[in-house]
Amino acid sequence: MQLAQSLLREELIVFEKKFREAVKSQTPLLDRIMRFIVNRKGKQLRPMFVFLSARLCGPVNESTYRAASLVELLHTATLVHDDVVDESLERRGFFSTYALWKNKISVLVGDYLLAKGLLLSLDHNDFRILQLLSGAVRKMSEGELLQIEKARTLNLEEAVYFEIIRNKTASLLASSCAAGAFSTSGDEAVTEKLNRFGEAVGIAFQIKDDLFDYGDEKTGKPSGNDLKEKKLTLPLIYTLNTVSKPLRRELIYIIKNQNRVPEKIKYVIGQVVAAGGIRYANEKMNHYRDEALRILYDFEKNEVRDALEELVRFTTDRKY
Repeated sequence: MQLAQSLLREELIVFEKKFREAVKSQTPLLDRIMRFIVNRKGKQLRPMFVFLSARLCGPVNESTYRAASLVELLHTATLVHDDVVDESLERRGFFSTYALWKNKISVLVGDYLLAKGLLLSLDHNDFRILQLLSGAVRKMSEGELLQIEKARTLNLEEAVYFEIIRNKTASLLASSCAAGAFSTSGDEAVTEKLNRFGEAVGIAFQIKDDLFDYGDEKTGKPSGNDLKEKKLTLPLIYTLNTVSKPLRRELIYIIKNQNRVPEKIKYVIGQVVAAGGIRYANEKMNHYRDEALRILYDFEKNEVRDALEELVRFTTDRKY
């Protein structure tokens, strides 16, 4: 991400100040929690996609900064709520908001972040950008609920899996790129093109996350966390749809009833590797990466396009 970070050095400094200002509260407890959240933000991948998509179409303006802040506000709100849903005590190597302030405060904090995002756009009449990102929030909720529903029945359809990740993960990245493009172009055709670009990147990003559950280059040790939570990721879906019926029944039984037994999870992971599930998922991930690059190559080659290409390749080459 070095080229992207270098190109956006000034924008990210300004963005950081604007984002801190956007989340301030007159309520002491809430302001303290906001400072805690801001100090533990991640790689700022989505704001970078906003700024680069914007610069692909024109010079960054105040609408672009508000779009990036809205994206980060919505993303942070969903993470706070996700930690409540998942009862997760850790986020990015630190205690989560849920771990420190528990359910009630965490839910209210997430609601506050959503409200701040809405008001940021409404107060400046950024209606189209708000529409784009509100659509993403709706899709994220639908994707999460669909995943919960299918986990109960262990639905084996690959099409359902892609519907889940298209909504749950890719929609926000797609809307980030679209919002950035619209902020500087006002062109619906270009906005839609970058929306499709972002969706393809988001799908590739999620498949890469799925693959981490089966081991990565950095540690070589699979975590099996998705299997423990009965999440049907692409490598497992492919395996269940290709192995013999007796083996499929055995694997489903383990996932349903023995998903907390380390030896059993290790056995399932071994069967996924043997069946070619990892290879298949890698092929699909690279397909969506290449689809994103095909869309990107429609734009004039320059350092901004090169930086976006670097970010696309980061999603599939990253080690964490």
